[in-house]
Amino acid sequence: MEYWFFSEQQYHPAWDKYDGPICITQPTSLIDPKTAADLFDRYFAEFRLADQLGLNIAVNEHHASLACMSSSPLLTLAAVARETKNAKLLSLGTQMVNRTDPIRIAEEIAMVDQLSRGRLEAGLIKGTAVEAFASGEKPVRMTERFWETVDLVVKALSTTSGAFRWDSENYHYRSVNIVPRCFQQTHPPMWVVGASPSTAREIARRGHKMAVFGLGTALVRSCFDAYRAEYLAIHNKPAPLDRFAHNALTVVGNSEKEANLRGDKLYEFYRAIQRKPPPLSNPPGYASVSDNVKSLMSGRANITDKFAKGPSYSELLTTGKLVVGTPDKVAERIAEIFVEDGGIGHFLLQGGGTLTFEETSDHLRIFATEVAPRVKRLLAEKVGLKLPERTQVPTASIASQATTDLATSVYLE
Repeated sequence: MEYWFFSEQQYHPAWDKYDGPICITQPTSLIDPKTAADLFDRYFAEFRLADQLGLNIAVNEHHASLACMSSSPLLTLAAVARETKNAKLLSLGTQMVNRTDPIRIAEEIAMVDQLSRGRLEAGLIKGTAVEAFASGEKPVRMTERFWETVDLVVKALSTTSGAFRWDSENYHYRSVNIVPRCFQQTHPPMWVVGASPSTAREIARRGHKMAVFGLGTALVRSCFDAYRAEYLAIHNKPAPLDRFAHNALTVVGNSEKEANLRGDKLYEFYRAIQRKPPPLSNPPGYASVSDNVKSLMSGRANITDKFAKGPSYSELLTTGKLVVGTPDKVAERIAEIFVEDGGIGHFLLQGGGTLTFEETSDHLRIFATEVAPRVKRLLAEKVGLKLPERTQVPTASIASQATTDLATSVYLE
């Protein structure tokens, strides 16, 4: 299994100075320019440490948000590429909500792949609902535009025989020809974030890697099982483990007390991202009618006058969205998640919250030197056997969790 230190590069100092939404509508006067620059210095120091410890690095993008200062993961990784030596660099990913020029995206992917000498892995995502307001893009048919963007970027990176033309209802390019070529041929590994079996099947048809964010293991398993079935049908062979990635807020401590104190600080991230402008949280056309019905029936989201109610700390722990504990406990939980997901090749340990640089650095050292080796031994001992078959009919608790996860994905992520 490969491990990725995932950082959203948050501006957390403002979270307790303002009780309104932390994205889209908040005043940017909350941001002190020097503090922001100091935080970027800190985050890049963490990236360098991850590289030295043998961990890979993953970044993302959000817009007008105090939960993520990175507005372009490829720009971030262009700088990270020059400050690291060995780590794979994952852009997870470039948002189609805000970036409407696939050719520019392809050019940036190729350039960062060159700057890193082939260490880039490129992720494309649809983007969050609220950020449609930041970009001014229409949410209607956004999914259709997203898949065309994925296919166009891949073709642009793969074509080396000269310029080609692309004409569709969404895009018109007279001449597509990417310079420079990617360092990796034909292009870097491609990732797509998904949160439903239907999306999983689309990713599987293309053979890209799939990452799941903000969902418990029950729904993750249903997505990965759908991917596996579709991949086998299309490619006539089982999907490799390296096609599957699980993301979880993760922190390790030297003792239970230290781990729990750090876990509380990490949980502040989840509390913060619930503070989104309710009227902007579900623009018409972004989510399907059936998804909206399930979200409203769950009772976990409100789209009118209150912030959505997110999962509790204990719920996050139970469902594999939060992993906290001593090295032994964290290793055991990751091995359990491996089994519950039906097998994964990547684990994204997301940091952040109000953890300090010292706490994050200590956590990364413990994870790299103690947790990762333990997980390897556990998987050799426990998962060398055949993975358990998924039941055909989910239990009531799993079905309930899946509905809760859906509400979270529509309104909070």
